[in-house]
Amino acid sequence: MSFTASKNWDAHVADAELIARGAGFCELRDSILELAEPRAGDVVVDLGSGTGLLSLAFAERAAHVWAIDSSRAMNEYLRVKARSAGLENIETVLASAVSLPLVDGVADLVVSNYCLHELRRAEKYRALAEARRVLKAGGRIVIGDMMFSFSPLHARDRHVLSVKLRTLVRRGLPGILRLLKNAARLISGRGEHPADAAWWHEALARSGFHHIEVNTLAHEGGIVTAKMPAAG
Repeated sequence: MSFTASKNWDAHVADAELIARGAGFCELRDSILELAEPRAGDVVVDLGSGTGLLSLAFAERAAHVWAIDSSRAMNEYLRVKARSAGLENIETVLASAVSLPLVDGVADLVVSNYCLHELRRAEKYRALAEARRVLKAGGRIVIGDMMFSFSPLHARDRHVLSVKLRTLVRRGLPGILRLLKNAARLISGRGEHPADAAWWHEALARSGFHHIEVNTLAHEGGIVTAKMPAAG
Protein backbone atom coordinates (compact mmCIF):
# COMPACT_ATOMS: atom_id res chain seq x y z
CA MET A 1 0.00 0.00 0.00
CA SER A 2 1.33 3.47 -0.88
CA PHE A 3 1.89 6.10 1.79
CA THR A 4 -0.89 8.22 0.25
CA ALA A 5 -3.35 5.32 0.30
CA SER A 6 -2.38 4.54 3.89
CA LYS A 7 -3.01 8.15 4.92
CA ASN A 8 -6.42 8.10 3.22
CA TRP A 9 -7.40 4.90 5.02
CA ASP A 10 -6.18 6.27 8.32
CA ALA A 11 -8.16 9.47 7.83
CA HIS A 12 -11.32 7.53 6.96
CA VAL A 13 -11.06 5.39 10.09
CA ALA A 14 -10.19 8.39 12.27
CA ASP A 15 -13.23 10.29 10.99
CA ALA A 16 -15.48 7.30 11.67
CA GLU A 17 -14.11 6.90 15.18
CA LEU A 18 -14.54 10.61 15.94
CA ILE A 19 -18.19 10.44 14.85
CA ALA A 20 -18.78 7.23 16.83
CA ARG A 21 -17.47 8.86 20.01
CA GLY A 22 -19.94 11.74 19.73
CA ALA A 23 -22.75 12.04 22.26
CA GLY A 24 -25.48 11.47 19.66
CA PHE A 25 -24.08 8.17 18.44
CA CYS A 26 -23.37 6.97 21.97
CA GLU A 27 -26.99 7.68 22.89
CA LEU A 28 -28.14 5.78 19.79
CA ARG A 29 -25.91 2.84 20.75
CA ASP A 30 -27.40 2.79 24.23
CA SER A 31 -30.93 2.83 22.79
CA ILE A 32 -30.11 -0.05 20.44
CA LEU A 33 -28.65 -2.02 23.36
CA GLU A 34 -31.74 -1.41 25.47
CA LEU A 35 -34.13 -2.47 22.71
CA ALA A 36 -32.05 -5.49 21.68
CA GLU A 37 -31.86 -6.89 25.22
CA PRO A 38 -28.80 -9.09 24.53
CA ARG A 39 -28.51 -12.21 26.67
CA ALA A 40 -25.36 -13.88 27.94
CA GLY A 41 -25.62 -16.81 25.52
CA ASP A 42 -26.52 -14.79 22.42
CA VAL A 43 -24.64 -14.86 19.14
CA VAL A 44 -24.78 -11.37 17.60
CA VAL A 45 -24.17 -10.22 14.02
CA ASP A 46 -23.25 -6.54 13.66
CA LEU A 47 -23.81 -5.27 10.10
CA GLY A 48 -21.43 -2.45 9.20
CA SER A 49 -19.49 -2.74 12.45
CA GLY A 50 -17.05 0.07 11.60
CA THR A 51 -14.76 0.90 14.51
CA GLY A 52 -16.88 -1.13 16.92
CA LEU A 53 -19.44 1.16 18.50
CA LEU A 54 -21.99 -1.65 18.71
CA SER A 55 -19.73 -4.70 18.56
CA LEU A 56 -17.72 -3.75 21.64
CA ALA A 57 -20.83 -3.02 23.70
CA PHE A 58 -22.59 -6.24 22.68
CA ALA A 59 -19.44 -8.32 23.25
CA GLU A 60 -19.59 -7.36 26.93
CA ARG A 61 -23.10 -8.82 27.19
CA ALA A 62 -23.26 -11.68 24.65
CA ALA A 63 -21.41 -14.91 23.93
CA HIS A 64 -20.03 -14.01 20.49
CA VAL A 65 -20.13 -11.11 18.03
CA TRP A 66 -19.59 -11.43 14.29
CA ALA A 67 -18.47 -7.92 13.26
CA ILE A 68 -19.19 -7.51 9.54
CA ASP A 69 -17.64 -4.68 7.56
CA SER A 70 -16.46 -4.20 3.97
CA SER A 71 -13.42 -2.14 5.03
CA ARG A 72 -10.16 -3.90 5.94
CA ALA A 73 -9.02 -0.78 7.79
CA MET A 74 -12.16 -0.71 9.96
CA ASN A 75 -11.84 -4.42 10.71
CA GLU A 76 -8.21 -4.11 11.74
CA TYR A 77 -8.99 -1.08 13.92
CA LEU A 78 -11.78 -2.99 15.66
CA ARG A 79 -9.66 -6.13 16.05
CA VAL A 80 -6.94 -4.20 17.90
CA LYS A 81 -9.48 -2.25 19.93
CA ALA A 82 -11.18 -5.47 21.05
CA ARG A 83 -7.83 -6.94 22.04
CA SER A 84 -7.02 -3.84 24.07
CA ALA A 85 -10.34 -4.27 25.90
CA GLY A 86 -9.60 -7.92 26.63
CA LEU A 87 -12.57 -9.05 24.53
CA GLU A 88 -11.89 -12.35 22.80
CA ASN A 89 -15.43 -12.97 21.59
CA ILE A 90 -15.43 -10.50 18.67
CA GLU A 91 -14.61 -11.91 15.25
CA THR A 92 -14.15 -9.37 12.44
CA VAL A 93 -15.32 -10.43 8.99
CA LEU A 94 -14.52 -8.69 5.70
CA ALA A 95 -17.85 -8.90 3.89
CA SER A 96 -20.88 -6.96 2.70
CA ALA A 97 -24.22 -6.81 4.46
CA VAL A 98 -25.83 -8.15 1.27
CA SER A 99 -23.77 -11.37 1.31
CA LEU A 100 -22.92 -12.72 4.75
CA PRO A 101 -20.40 -15.59 4.88
CA LEU A 102 -22.30 -17.22 7.75
CA VAL A 103 -24.38 -20.39 7.87
CA ASP A 104 -28.14 -20.31 8.20
CA GLY A 105 -29.63 -19.82 11.65
CA VAL A 106 -26.40 -18.98 13.43
CA ALA A 107 -27.48 -15.78 15.20
CA ASP A 108 -29.86 -14.83 17.97
CA LEU A 109 -29.58 -11.15 17.19
CA VAL A 110 -28.72 -8.98 14.18
CA VAL A 111 -27.92 -5.33 14.82
CA SER A 112 -26.79 -2.40 12.70
CA ASN A 113 -26.01 1.25 13.28
CA TYR A 114 -25.85 3.81 10.43
CA CYS A 115 -24.84 1.32 7.74
CA LEU A 116 -27.84 0.48 5.59
CA HIS A 117 -28.54 4.04 4.40
CA GLU A 118 -25.50 3.55 2.16
CA LEU A 119 -27.39 0.84 0.24
CA ARG A 120 -29.98 1.33 -2.47
CA ARG A 121 -33.41 -0.08 -1.71
CA ALA A 122 -32.89 -3.31 -3.67
CA GLU A 123 -29.69 -3.84 -1.70
CA LYS A 124 -31.48 -3.10 1.57
CA TYR A 125 -33.91 -5.91 0.75
CA ARG A 126 -30.97 -8.22 0.09
CA ALA A 127 -29.42 -7.24 3.43
CA LEU A 128 -32.71 -7.92 5.23
CA ALA A 129 -33.00 -11.28 3.47
CA GLU A 130 -29.48 -12.15 4.63
CA ALA A 131 -30.31 -11.04 8.17
CA ARG A 132 -33.39 -13.27 8.13
CA ARG A 133 -31.35 -16.20 6.79
CA VAL A 134 -28.70 -16.09 9.53
CA LEU A 135 -31.19 -15.55 12.36
CA LYS A 136 -32.55 -18.42 14.40
CA ALA A 137 -36.30 -18.92 14.77
CA GLY A 138 -37.49 -16.26 17.20
CA GLY A 139 -34.34 -14.19 16.63
CA ARG A 140 -34.38 -10.40 16.79
CA ILE A 141 -33.19 -7.59 14.56
CA VAL A 142 -32.52 -4.01 15.69
CA ILE A 143 -31.45 -1.34 13.19
CA GLY A 144 -30.52 2.25 13.92
CA ASP A 145 -30.14 4.42 10.83
CA MET A 146 -31.17 7.53 8.96
CA MET A 147 -34.95 7.35 8.69
CA PHE A 148 -36.27 10.06 6.43
CA SER A 149 -36.79 10.63 2.73
CA PHE A 150 -35.99 13.48 0.36
CA SER A 151 -39.69 13.94 -0.33
CA PRO A 152 -41.10 17.39 0.59
CA LEU A 153 -44.56 15.91 1.17
CA HIS A 154 -44.11 14.97 4.82
CA ALA A 155 -43.54 17.43 7.66
CA ARG A 156 -40.79 15.40 9.35
CA ASP A 157 -38.85 14.98 6.10
CA ARG A 158 -39.09 18.72 5.42
CA HIS A 159 -37.88 19.47 8.95
CA VAL A 160 -34.90 17.09 8.71
CA LEU A 161 -33.81 18.51 5.36
CA SER A 162 -34.27 22.08 6.60
CA VAL A 163 -32.07 21.43 9.65
CA LYS A 164 -29.38 19.82 7.47
CA LEU A 165 -29.39 22.77 5.07
CA ARG A 166 -29.23 25.39 7.84
CA THR A 167 -26.40 23.53 9.58
CA LEU A 168 -24.29 23.45 6.41
CA VAL A 169 -24.99 27.07 5.48
CA ARG A 170 -23.99 28.26 8.97
CA ARG A 171 -20.53 26.77 8.36
CA GLY A 172 -19.89 29.34 5.65
CA LEU A 173 -17.97 28.50 2.50
CA PRO A 174 -16.88 24.99 3.64
CA GLY A 175 -20.50 24.15 4.42
CA ILE A 176 -21.76 25.48 1.10
CA LEU A 177 -19.09 23.49 -0.75
CA ARG A 178 -20.14 20.38 1.18
CA LEU A 179 -23.76 21.08 0.27
CA LEU A 180 -22.88 21.37 -3.43
CA LYS A 181 -20.82 18.19 -3.24
CA ASN A 182 -23.68 16.29 -1.58
CA ALA A 183 -26.14 17.61 -4.17
CA ALA A 184 -23.87 16.45 -7.00
CA ARG A 185 -23.54 12.99 -5.43
CA LEU A 186 -27.31 12.75 -4.98
CA ILE A 187 -28.00 13.73 -8.58
CA SER A 188 -25.44 11.23 -9.87
CA GLY A 189 -26.86 8.43 -7.71
CA ARG A 190 -23.70 8.14 -5.60
CA GLY A 191 -25.15 9.71 -2.48
CA GLU A 192 -26.76 8.21 0.60
CA HIS A 193 -30.04 6.35 0.27
CA PRO A 194 -32.06 6.81 3.48
CA ALA A 195 -35.57 5.41 3.74
CA ASP A 196 -38.42 6.63 5.90
CA ALA A 197 -40.23 4.82 8.69
CA ALA A 198 -43.08 3.61 6.48
CA TRP A 199 -40.63 2.00 4.05
CA TRP A 200 -38.80 0.20 6.85
CA HIS A 201 -42.04 -1.20 8.27
CA GLU A 202 -43.16 -2.46 4.85
CA ALA A 203 -39.71 -3.85 3.98
CA LEU A 204 -39.40 -5.83 7.21
CA ALA A 205 -42.91 -7.26 6.83
CA ARG A 206 -42.18 -8.18 3.21
CA SER A 207 -38.93 -9.83 4.36
CA GLY A 208 -40.81 -12.12 6.73
CA PHE A 209 -40.31 -10.38 10.08
CA HIS A 210 -43.03 -10.01 12.72
CA HIS A 211 -43.65 -7.70 15.71
CA ILE A 212 -42.23 -4.72 13.82
CA GLU A 213 -41.81 -1.41 15.64
CA VAL A 214 -40.33 1.74 14.14
CA ASN A 215 -39.41 4.71 16.33
CA THR A 216 -38.24 7.93 14.71
CA LEU A 217 -36.01 10.16 16.80
CA ALA A 218 -35.87 13.94 17.22
CA HIS A 219 -33.14 14.16 14.58
CA GLU A 220 -32.77 12.41 11.20
CA GLY A 221 -32.48 8.94 12.70
CA GLY A 222 -34.71 6.17 13.89
CA ILE A 223 -34.61 2.65 15.31
CA VAL A 224 -36.55 -0.32 13.97
CA THR A 225 -37.02 -3.61 15.80
CA ALA A 226 -38.54 -6.88 14.61
CA LYS A 227 -38.53 -10.60 15.28
CA MET A 228 -38.31 -13.81 13.31
CA PRO A 229 -41.29 -16.15 13.56
CA ALA A 230 -40.92 -18.70 16.36
CA ALA A 231 -40.15 -22.31 15.52
CA GLY A 232 -43.05 -24.62 14.78
